[in-house]
Amino acid sequence: MPQNHYAIIILSAGNSSRLGEPKQLLKYRDKTLIRHVTEAALAAKSALVIVVTGSNAALIEQELSPLSYHVVHNPIWESGMASSVVAGITELMAMHPDISGAILAVSDQPFVTAALFNALIEKAAQTDFGIIASSYGDTKGTPVLFSKKYFPALLQLEGAEGAKKLVKKFVEDVMPVPFPLGDIDIDTQEDYRKLLNNN
Repeated sequence: MPQNHYAIIILSAGNSSRLGEPKQLLKYRDKTLIRHVTEAALAAKSALVIVVTGSNAALIEQELSPLSYHVVHNPIWESGMASSVVAGITELMAMHPDISGAILAVSDQPFVTAALFNALIEKAAQTDFGIIASSYGDTKGTPVLFSKKYFPALLQLEGAEGAKKLVKKFVEDVMPVPFPLGDIDIDTQEDYRKLLNNN
């Protein structure tokens, strides 16, 4: 049986309206958030790393040069998170029709690591669960791995819907992987100040 291969899709198209500046380009520990998560993805055992851009696409691509990732521009990013999921999955299926599944990640979780991505991939290989989700606080969410059988459902997402909708809908097929710092994300200037002050 061929070895399972998984891609990592980083959703980085939003305009960070609540923050007032592109959150992807905020610096933490001398590195922007988008560069941190992309480098973690590239260091993981993934077959391919796709970054979905939208707002501030040129700035993000400039920040990620010269990393060896694949960029997908989502021209309708303003319609909500779902359009970026659809753009990433569509591109992945065209490039790697034999892929086993994909991890969906976001660019504002500063504590994502290559080890976490690898834990999701390893758990998928060891079990029959179709969704391997990071577990933090009292929720399960990103980064989250979906086996290929969920690609059609991901392509049906609309508007502001994200991966969490499927995590809740197919709860009996979800295996959690602990990610204690996963609930730290950056939506506001206050979130960012807290992050820097706790460094």
